[in-house]
Formats: sequence, C-alpha cells, structure tokens
Amino acid sequence: MSRFVQDLSKAMSQDGASQFQEVILQELELSVKKELEKILTTATSHEFEHTKKDLDGFRKLFHRFLQEKGPSVDWGKIQRPPEDSIQPYEKIKARGLPDNISSVLNKLVVVKLNGGLGTSMGCKGPKSLIGVRNENTFLDLTVQQIEHLNKTYNTDVPLVLMNSFNTDEDTKKILQKYNHCRVKIYTFNQSRYPRINKESLLPIAKDVSYSGENTEAWYPPGHGDIYASFYNSGLLDTFIEEGKEYIFVSNIDNLGATVDLYILNHLMNPPNGKRCEFVMEVTNKTRADVKGGTLTQYEGKLRLVEIAQVPKAHVDEFKSVSKFKIFNTNNLWISLAAVKRLQEQNAIDMEIIVNPKTLDGGLNVIQLETAVGAAIKSFENSLGINVPRSRFLPVKTTSDLLLVMSNLYSLNAGSLTMSEKREFPTVPLVKLGSSFTKVQDYLRRFESIPDMLELDHLTVSGDVTFGKNVSLKGTVIIIANHGDRIDIPPGAVLENKIVSGNLRILDH
Repeated sequence: MSRFVQDLSKAMSQDGASQFQEVILQELELSVKKELEKILTTATSHEFEHTKKDLDGFRKLFHRFLQEKGPSVDWGKIQRPPEDSIQPYEKIKARGLPDNISSVLNKLVVVKLNGGLGTSMGCKGPKSLIGVRNENTFLDLTVQQIEHLNKTYNTDVPLVLMNSFNTDEDTKKILQKYNHCRVKIYTFNQSRYPRINKESLLPIAKDVSYSGENTEAWYPPGHGDIYASFYNSGLLDTFIEEGKEYIFVSNIDNLGATVDLYILNHLMNPPNGKRCEFVMEVTNKTRADVKGGTLTQYEGKLRLVEIAQVPKAHVDEFKSVSKFKIFNTNNLWISLAAVKRLQEQNAIDMEIIVNPKTLDGGLNVIQLETAVGAAIKSFENSLGINVPRSRFLPVKTTSDLLLVMSNLYSLNAGSLTMSEKREFPTVPLVKLGSSFTKVQDYLRRFESIPDMLELDHLTVSGDVTFGKNVSLKGTVIIIANHGDRIDIPPGAVLENKIVSGNLRILDH
C-alpha cells in the first residue's frame, strides 16, 4: 500500500475525513498535472499534438482512479445473464446466409490488436511477427484470411492494426511485403501513458522520450484504449464515410478469430429487426479457463466481470465452472456509429485495471489499464454468442505453438481448422517445461513436430529432445531429472508412456 493511501486511510478514520481526503486528492491531482505539463514542454512541435492527447487521456483515467473506492463490482448484484442474452452459435448459423453476402461483407472492417511484444516467448519485436506455421507469421495468416475473403466474394474488407509504440516501427517495416495483396492495411497507435511511482503516485518520466533511461517510463494502457485511439486517429470517421458499419476486433495471436459470415449476417440482418451495437463471442469454460472474464447480468445490463474485480471471498465462486459456464474470447463485433456516439458523449465506461510492476532497477510502479470488452455495458442491445471452442485458439506459449504447428490442424487460406483425422474434437493438454519457453530453444529440441493426432496429454520437463517422425498417443509424460538428458529416438511411438531418467542417443 502506498504511503499516500496509508495517509488517506488514517485521515478517513478521523472527523471531517471526507473533506480532508478531498484536499489530499486535489493536491495530488495538482502535482500530477504539473508533472505532466513539465513532460509536455519537452515535446517537439511534431510530437506535441499526439503527446497532449495521450497525457489528457491519462489525466482523465488517473482522476477516475483516485475517485474509485473498493472493488468495482458489488457481488450481491451479480446475476447470471438471461437466457436470450447469450445465443448459441448453432442458432445463428441455422439462419443461413443471404444471397447478397458480398454487400454485407463490404460493411465490415477487421481490427487486430497488435500492441504486444514476443518477450514472453523469448523473441524480440512484435509478437505478430513470430513464425507459427510453415514459416507464416500471425500477421501473414491474418492477411491471407482477409485476402481470401476479398477474392472469394469480390469485396473490399480492410485490415486495421492497433499498434503500440513498442510494435509500430517494426510492424510498418514489414507491411511493405503485402503491397501486392488484395487487402488495404491501415495502422493506428494506441496511447502512450506514463507509469506512476507506487509510493508517490507521480509519473516517473521526466520527458517525452522513450529511449535510454526513459524506456521503462511509458506503457500502452491495455486494449480498452482502442475506442479513444481509433477515434483520435481519424480512421473511425473515414470508415463511416466509406459506408462501413461494424468492426470485428480480436487479438492477433488468437488464430481462431477469423471473420464469421453467420455472425456478421446476424448483426446486419437481425431476426427481430433491432441491431446489436456490441456482440461478444464467449465459449464454454474448461478447467484451463477458470480465470477468464465472464459475462454477467448487472443492474439490468450485460457486464464483463474479470477476476481482478472479484472480492477475495468470492474468487472460488467466480472460478466455478457450474455457476459461470462461459468466458470472453475477446472476439468482439462493434458498431462504428455507436463507438462514435459514445466517444463523443464521453460515455464509454470501463473499469480500471491497476497493474503493479517492478522495473529492472527495483522501482515499484503502477500501470492504469482498461480492457476493450469491459465497455459492453455502455452499448445498447448487447449480445453474447456462445461459439465453438475452435474460435478461441490463442498462442501465448510454446506449448500452444506446438499444437498449432502439428498435424492436429490443417491450414487453408490462412485459417487453421482441426484435422478431420482426429477422432475427438478436443485439443490435447500440452505442458512443456522451462527448457522450451523460448521459441529458439523449443525449435532446437524438435527435429520435426511429432504426430499428435491421437494425443490427449503431453507433459515434458527437463533436458529433452525429439528426433524426426516421433508419434505421441494417449497420455505421454517425459521427465529428465536435473543433470540428465532424454533424447526421444527418431520414429519412436510413445503411447500412454512415462519416460524418466536418462536416455542419450549418440551418433557414431
């Protein structure tokens, strides 16, 4: 707890607490305002306009952060959503497609969240540039998918990338290679906000630069920033003028988030004649997803509740698969006109996520963030659609990468689909140990990706390598103890096996 907050709580136990608290808050806001003004004076004329927008946005967020008290949800008010507010995908699909699907597609813009770096997988630069299948990167697959749509239906669906200051330069360099593709590609940057010292709650940045010792002073404030940044970039108005009506927003590392014509048709031609302004794709929880945000009914509206908002006493209830059966895939379909209206009314309400970090030098800081799906409660006539698990295929770790590189999936026009040769539609559980965390180490340990069509569960720990054409079936657990090494020989078939100890195969 920061010293400031401790002072505050002491003050609140005294008479006149609220007045005293108000004074402290006002003083703090004034100090922050002065610091931000100092930072702004260091901006060049070229940087001034967008830096001012960023710092104004941060000030609004910081003001709200100081005003909010306690958990942002009252657990007693949380209810299961009404039956008709989350529709099964099968029902949406059963309506079929109209003859004029091309004119429906021409109302769509695809937006990919491209602000993240590949650091958690040991890679430099944007995560979207990591090779995931046949040397294709996340970005390659995205462009292929949309180009295929445009060619098949003779349409003009554009791709928009929301970059962060961490990914913008590298992404723009690579975009030249798509010049001859039948996809118009646009980019805009999410905001750049200053990190604040956990003790003083003042910005740690001294100027606008983000190189050298200032590298760690700034952060991109979560994907909830899309509404303001998209609006400020001018792209929102451009697309509305071009007659576009909806954006399909998803994480670029979710390989299941392809344009779904049935959902798009449901948006454009609703059965009851009343258009949805916001559709969230949800899918059924498994044990692996208990921490995922869930859709609830709250004060008469659909509301996304994340685990960070749940009072400690109710976390187990939140994680229960029986009470909250679904979670948010972060595949979202949103009305452009509604975003414009709400942005201009300053009416998009998203809970603040307080993300504590410790910098390399040991300094404790706080990042204030928001999440794109949290805005669902601000839109009219929102809907959840319970989609098949295949629309949620995120690649966060090399364990996920092994799945999507394997013969479990086939690749067609940039889209991955589960192989028809797999008898069970479920995805195997794969846990690769710390020797596999970095992509380059992971690739070095597999001479070729094993046959995994009949795999249920794979756990690998320690110094393990796989030869060519290995086949894994059922449950396979391979554990090399510290100091030992296990080489799985080429052509080995492991079915319901536990391999431990030491197995070296030496060339002679």
